[in-house]
Amino acid sequence: MKKWLVSLLVMIFLLAPPFAQDAQAGIIGKGDATGTPGEWYIGDEPTTVKPGSLPLVFVHGLNSSSNTWIDQNDMDELTYNKNYQTAFIDLYPTKNMWDNGQLLANKLAEINTYFGKKVILVTHSKGGVDAQAAIVHANAQQYVDKVITLSTPHKGSQLADLAHSSWAGWLAAIIGNRNDATYSLQTGYMSYFRSVTDSTPNISSTPYYTFGGTSWGNFGGALYWGGLYLRQYGSNDGAVTVNSSRLPYGNEIRIGNWDHSSIRTGGATFNLFEPYLTQSVPAFAPLTSINETAASDEANVLIRGGEFKGTQVEKFDVEEDTKSISLDWMSQNEDSVITLQGPDQKTYPVTATSQDEEMFEGAFHHQLKIDLPKAGKWKLKVKQSKKESYVMQVAYESELNQELQLKSSAKEVKLNIDENNVVKDSIEGDIVIQYSKNRKTKQKKVSQEKLSAQKSFPIKNAGEGVYHITLDVNGHTKKGASFERTILHTVYIDADGKVYQP
Repeated sequence: MKKWLVSLLVMIFLLAPPFAQDAQAGIIGKGDATGTPGEWYIGDEPTTVKPGSLPLVFVHGLNSSSNTWIDQNDMDELTYNKNYQTAFIDLYPTKNMWDNGQLLANKLAEINTYFGKKVILVTHSKGGVDAQAAIVHANAQQYVDKVITLSTPHKGSQLADLAHSSWAGWLAAIIGNRNDATYSLQTGYMSYFRSVTDSTPNISSTPYYTFGGTSWGNFGGALYWGGLYLRQYGSNDGAVTVNSSRLPYGNEIRIGNWDHSSIRTGGATFNLFEPYLTQSVPAFAPLTSINETAASDEANVLIRGGEFKGTQVEKFDVEEDTKSISLDWMSQNEDSVITLQGPDQKTYPVTATSQDEEMFEGAFHHQLKIDLPKAGKWKLKVKQSKKESYVMQVAYESELNQELQLKSSAKEVKLNIDENNVVKDSIEGDIVIQYSKNRKTKQKKVSQEKLSAQKSFPIKNAGEGVYHITLDVNGHTKKGASFERTILHTVYIDADGKVYQP
């Protein structure tokens, strides 16, 4: 669908006679969206505008553009057929909420002048965070009637934590995804953002209507591996947890069986939020909302990563009574030759390959799943003639997951152990705490100690920034089997030394 391009030259129509503005206010050209940050586009004008409606402005998310509402999406067609005025804006795909919030606020002033009335923002993913930054911190509340958020990570995403962790950092850096956007979406940093945002006066003056998803898509898809990783933190759509999609003062319209991509399509959600698109709807109409407590950081996965050329072998343990393991080899190359061998020497080939479009955009996922795996040592062998950077994730479906949990306070972290099936004295491994002031500064190690189930570990303040806590845990079950897990956690410490954490 074609849309009219509106740029900074919108000032031309401000100087034109009134009759010229009424004819084609600010329109200086037409064509498809270019993805250039700061450009905005007027959707095809309906013959008659739906009575009582306000213009809809669609805001994209991370690593995306305004085309997300057009390509493989019927959102623009639905809104046109139902007689809504629309606009689509391009923000920076890899910048943080502060930069995008200011840009969006500036452009909303132009859009407000064009339409002559307030607008409703329809946002996907990080676009909802950018929108709230514009409204609360860049004085855009005067232009916005209400906000619809479709799987917005209001509390951040643990996938952003992973992207900046010591295990996955090198791959994310190589494919360009250790950027300002992913840095700002880390759960520790977003806890800080929530604090400085939710505490502002009149935070409830702009109504928010939220959606969350619970599907990961099909096995082998890029969102499926994200769902496996996020499973330890609660229900999720492959990129954002249900808990993160909620605001304490927002109205939850629906939690549905959508993945992070399908939730933004018109056929999936438009009819559900359409009743809230008129000025007559009261702010904070009573809606049924399910309160979900954020899950503890459970031991659901094993993470390994690195770089090599030639052949790489990764070994990992699987404990008895494990219902399934799902393995994801995420790398910069698509043509790696991968073979998994079990303790009985049986080999398993990769069954699905896909390319990431979210937090690790551009990386390739090589996946396989094994039900009722044999307990013992497993071996993954990978051959690659080119230089390879990778992150290996093994997701366990096992009762043991519930028995290992990281507990944290403002000053320290500790591994809590349920001793029903775990030999507490067998626990060993490493706890590493790293710090970065921002995504441009190289991570420095604040502390590294041998892991023990008997003690807690302080979070040493090295200055304002995000602190990445990695626990690599080894141990034995009471039946004598070995197990391995990785737990990641982030906190943010501000300039005054206050600690923010999910």
